[in-house]
Amino acid sequence: MARKKVPITLPTVDDLFTSQGERDDASAERIADIPLSAIDSFPGHPFQVRDDDEMERLAESIAENGVLVPLTVRAAGPERYELVSGHRRKRAAELAGMESVPCIVRAMSDDEAVIAMVDSNLQRETILPSERAFAYSMRLEAMKRQGRRTDLTCAPLEHKLSGRRSRDILADEIGESKEQIRRYIRLTFLIPDLLEFVDEGKMKLRPAVEVSYLSHDEQEHLLDAMGAQAATPSHAQAIKLKRYSKEGSLTPALIRSIMEEEKPNQIERVRIPRKSIARFFAPGATEAEIEGRIVRALELLEQAEARRVRQGGA
Repeated sequence: MARKKVPITLPTVDDLFTSQGERDDASAERIADIPLSAIDSFPGHPFQVRDDDEMERLAESIAENGVLVPLTVRAAGPERYELVSGHRRKRAAELAGMESVPCIVRAMSDDEAVIAMVDSNLQRETILPSERAFAYSMRLEAMKRQGRRTDLTCAPLEHKLSGRRSRDILADEIGESKEQIRRYIRLTFLIPDLLEFVDEGKMKLRPAVEVSYLSHDEQEHLLDAMGAQAATPSHAQAIKLKRYSKEGSLTPALIRSIMEEEKPNQIERVRIPRKSIARFFAPGATEAEIEGRIVRALELLEQAEARRVRQGGA
């Protein structure tokens, strides 16, 4: 009868040359003052750090009171740390002239760090669509990798064992619908110039999602057509562009033709602050009444200028 083989577990290098106490200390969470020069930004950090008025106020607060909430970092090599949470506080500390900041040093895997980074930044008051798009994408991919592993003991392993899909779990945890998460992640397929239109509010989310299915070259041609028409595609136009792209028949000429179709956001509008012209209209005047009166005034002005030209040439 064959003897049952017993697996042999070999000790690691750390096991051989460090004590259990030293290994426990290395993995324990601790708070330390760390030089700003030793802290690197998180790779692919999707959230912008802007030197705006809010940043100026934060820098002034830190200069006066110090960093009240420690940054979260993880070890990234000898005397180097990777910033997980606190990119705005780090920048504000730099502007305030500080040399070091208090940090929570935490042992985290790559996927755990991604999830922690995204979750901490989703608490911001203002998040651009592009920031949300790349953040959701990074977090979802990290969750999927955790679900495929069997050596993890954190909560995502429980998710794997429960049989739920990562996107279902993500939707529950961040309070978004699965479909909305899908829409945001599709934005990561847009070329930068089109994604900027979405961030600026010039192109709505749903048309942008349809456009994201176009190839890189098709999106470049669309960008040119948008510039020529001074307009972004409507949802209906975006669906049409996607359909022709899928069929392989979306040429630059066809893109221009679709974009030339009349729609509300193709009409350029002149905006005049209402308070600047309020004295010319009765209180409660409707937009149609105001527009009609302005057009009539311009017609009279045009007629007066024509008479002056005629009289001057007589």
